[in-house]
Amino acid sequence: MSDLYYYDRSNGELRREKILGDFFMRLAYNYRLGKLLHWPLFGQAFFSRLLGYYADCRVSRRRIAGTIKDLGIDMSEVAVPEQGFACFNDFFARRLKADARPLAAAKTTLISPADCRLLVYPRLEALDCIPVKGSRFNVAELLGAPGGGLAGEFAGGSLCVCRLCPADYHRYHFPADGKLLRRWLLRGKYHSVHPFALHTGLKVFTQNLRQVNELELVDLGKAAFIEVGAFAVSSIQETFGGGEFRKGEEKGYFAFGGSTIIMIFRAGSIEFDADLVAKSAENMECLVRMGEQIATIVAPSGR
Repeated sequence: MSDLYYYDRSNGELRREKILGDFFMRLAYNYRLGKLLHWPLFGQAFFSRLLGYYADCRVSRRRIAGTIKDLGIDMSEVAVPEQGFACFNDFFARRLKADARPLAAAKTTLISPADCRLLVYPRLEALDCIPVKGSRFNVAELLGAPGGGLAGEFAGGSLCVCRLCPADYHRYHFPADGKLLRRWLLRGKYHSVHPFALHTGLKVFTQNLRQVNELELVDLGKAAFIEVGAFAVSSIQETFGGGEFRKGEEKGYFAFGGSTIIMIFRAGSIEFDADLVAKSAENMECLVRMGEQIATIVAPSGR
């Protein structure tokens, strides 16, 4: 697979993605030798937990400066602790300054839950065949057995995939006002969520560790919010206790690694912004930031 480009919504430019561990990622997913490593590296938790343990150790701080330089991370927007970062994971799950991510305030707007590369799917024609960068997945499998009949709620609905890279702010937030109805954890593998992995046809989103949340959003209705773990992500950390929430309120964060959030909405409940729809139709991810408008809330069906 060649270099990966994405569309920067803020300035209209195409940008080449800087990949942490580029050589290793290409080896693991593009070559036969690398594919022999799939089970020991991605099929079980040991290696990801080992990397997570390292990222929690004080010695891992030595990796912070190089990562900032290699990935071009803007530290001017970061709320650096007075004593500095205790370890690499402390840096990875960094908080931003209060004014770094203003929220699209209108009640009719749905915001991005995270800094991410976004793909949107305005209408789910079939719940059992949703292609994302060469990988296909089934909504019922994505939600898992505890989801029961929830998948049927989203027939003809819409979906977006929010891919977070190692360079990104890794805390995620609620996209609108609402209430958490229930959530459940689905154990799984630890494949990368990068397009290098998706292009192999692996069913990453339905095979990886993930947490599924059933939400009731104000003026919008039922929605699903799925946090997908990935290679080297030591954990999905929930900071939200439950109950009602406000748009932009923090829900949790991902520890070290890349990761993904998938949101699914009922038919007729939202309309994604036209620029996102156009770029997604070209299979081009759009860089958006937490708090930016990504859709307009319209009258939901069945309410």
